[in-house]
Amino acid sequence: MKKRIYFPAVLLVLIATACGTGQQKQNNESMGNNPLLSKSSLPYGAPDFAAIKTEHFQPAIEAGMKEQIEEIEQIANNPEQPTFENTLVAMEKSGQTLSRAYGVFGLLAGANTDPDIQLIEQEEAPKLAAHSDAIFMNDKLFQRVKTIYEQRENLDLDAESVKLIEYYYQRFEIAGANLSDEAKEKMKVLNAEEASLSTKFSNIMVAAAKASALVVDDKAQLDGLSEGEITAAAQKAEAAGLIGKYMIPILNTTQQPALQSLKNRDTRQKLFEASWKRAEKGDENDTRELIERLAELRIEKAQLMGFKNYAEWKLQNQMAKTPEAAEELLGKLTSDATAKAKKEAADIQKLIDKQKGGFELKAWDWNFYSEQVRKEKYDLDQSQIKPYFELNNVVKNGAFYAAKKLYGISFKERNDIPVYQDDVRVFEVFNEDGSSIALFYTDYYKRDNKSGGAWMGNLIEQSKLLGNKPVIYNVCNFAKPAPGEPALISYDDVTTLFHEFGHALHGLFANQQYPSLSGTNVSRDFVEMPSQFNEHWALYPTVFANYAKHYKTGEPMPQELVEKIKKSATFNQGYAFTEFLAAAVLDLQWHTLEAGDKVEDADAFELAALKKTGMYLEQVPPRYRSSYFNHIWGGGYAAGYYAYCWAEVLDNDAFAWFQENGGLTRENGQRFRDMILSRGNTEDLGKMFRDFRGHDADIKPLLKKRGLI
Repeated sequence: MKKRIYFPAVLLVLIATACGTGQQKQNNESMGNNPLLSKSSLPYGAPDFAAIKTEHFQPAIEAGMKEQIEEIEQIANNPEQPTFENTLVAMEKSGQTLSRAYGVFGLLAGANTDPDIQLIEQEEAPKLAAHSDAIFMNDKLFQRVKTIYEQRENLDLDAESVKLIEYYYQRFEIAGANLSDEAKEKMKVLNAEEASLSTKFSNIMVAAAKASALVVDDKAQLDGLSEGEITAAAQKAEAAGLIGKYMIPILNTTQQPALQSLKNRDTRQKLFEASWKRAEKGDENDTRELIERLAELRIEKAQLMGFKNYAEWKLQNQMAKTPEAAEELLGKLTSDATAKAKKEAADIQKLIDKQKGGFELKAWDWNFYSEQVRKEKYDLDQSQIKPYFELNNVVKNGAFYAAKKLYGISFKERNDIPVYQDDVRVFEVFNEDGSSIALFYTDYYKRDNKSGGAWMGNLIEQSKLLGNKPVIYNVCNFAKPAPGEPALISYDDVTTLFHEFGHALHGLFANQQYPSLSGTNVSRDFVEMPSQFNEHWALYPTVFANYAKHYKTGEPMPQELVEKIKKSATFNQGYAFTEFLAAAVLDLQWHTLEAGDKVEDADAFELAALKKTGMYLEQVPPRYRSSYFNHIWGGGYAAGYYAYCWAEVLDNDAFAWFQENGGLTRENGQRFRDMILSRGNTEDLGKMFRDFRGHDADIKPLLKKRGLI
């Protein structure tokens, strides 16, 4: 199972990082007619992408920041005694212009960026951090929150309101509200630098991937790719001005999809190395000094807060609570995963030797030969199954179908709502009784100006307090077919789609009073549970049969082929789990560095970290190398990549409950919707899971799913 990037709502009403302004001219066009300064008149308040221009962003964000600071000052300086209403509810209502403007900007910065957007993003990053600091290091405001927190048990409030009090109090503490004035000023400087460098890192990732695309002169070097893939590669090269050549773009992970099919070993090696070295060429896209400084900054911040390391500071509001708990979980899985990977490597080497290859298995060979082992063991050829996974069919008759069967919802495409790019589609979502729930945007195809990976986010956060229904998007990076060709995706892409749609469902079913607790605004190590849980339905018999149909004939996938997919479900899981665990371990190794630890060679540190934790296997590189690990340097998952594994324990045990209780039924789906998907962050997440499952999460379903037991 591949792990995907997930970005939660770009901004809450009180954003974690808000923004300031560059020195852009605020003319009549950008201010007087700026569509971001007021709520859109479109359904659900959806952004009017037809009217929004790049020059609107900085003025709107600046106005939103100024507006929110004025609102915060009014709350902090209120002469009345602090109450839940005049402090916390008032905070929840603040910053709506900023949230609206940055919600749109954040989407485009990830999914449809350009140099102007990147410049704005880079300029605003330190000011975003400063704005957040101005809120969460405001001592007058914190004292009001603290007073309410200390009285919370006697205020006769509902459970969600009490949770909001606890949420804010902890958030202020973690942000440094208890620091001395001198320490606060130092923290603000560190926050600004970190925000600036993190944004720079994310922007470099887009440029590095684009610059590292493999260019091939001879079509013969692409032997093994389909004609459609070769045509797409030729068109990609032509668009870049390389007439008569072929271009294979680099995706965000270490391994690349084409490595599974390319027969030419030299081409495979070149493609792998293009990926592996994308950010280590000694050019403007080299990130090693950048990440070394980011690691140093995070040590300084943790030390300032009185913690041994960054992970200890950051995990206190997660389900894991401590880095030791996260490391313990990973440690339980390491030996089984690597043992299985070594066995898989031996099987592949036997095949290479049998074919008289005359070489030892390398990382760039793994996917090509493992696919042959799969064919040999299970008689399963990926080229046989792709024709049954046409993208639109997978969406409508797979993901949407399962959601209807489980949760009673339906989707109607809206062609009257503007989009930001021609490939984007918009659907309105309805309950079983016909009542409307939300808008859902899909943006599935890879573009050079799109960040790698896949993610979900909110353009508008659900909130009863604000009268908002959710407006949600899914972004992926599936290969776009040549004009007139069908969009045929791999089964791994199918699970990616179901995964991100699981995040979307978590947001669509949000039913909270307060936006800060709404939908997917939960801990990192819980937020991946609903998404990974939704992957299980991709191969569920009635769902699979409904979408796995040949794109030409409409015939269902032959049962023999279906059984092969099922039987091969645990194939290559040693590799898949090991590459994930290696990345998770790297993250924690970077973020458990302590005062006095200084990394002066990122590559040497990475190698030593992998060897120290038993995760070094030459043929199984980490899913993300440190130098292009955007999750932890630019994507908000610092010290949190383990969360996918933590949530995987939860999602497999939750699915086990379904298997024990009749599987895919409307009743079971409603129970999951009511007890998990619609609850947001309104109660302790461990309790929420136990109430659903009946006991603490059991690791055995995960081990079984991975084929480790």
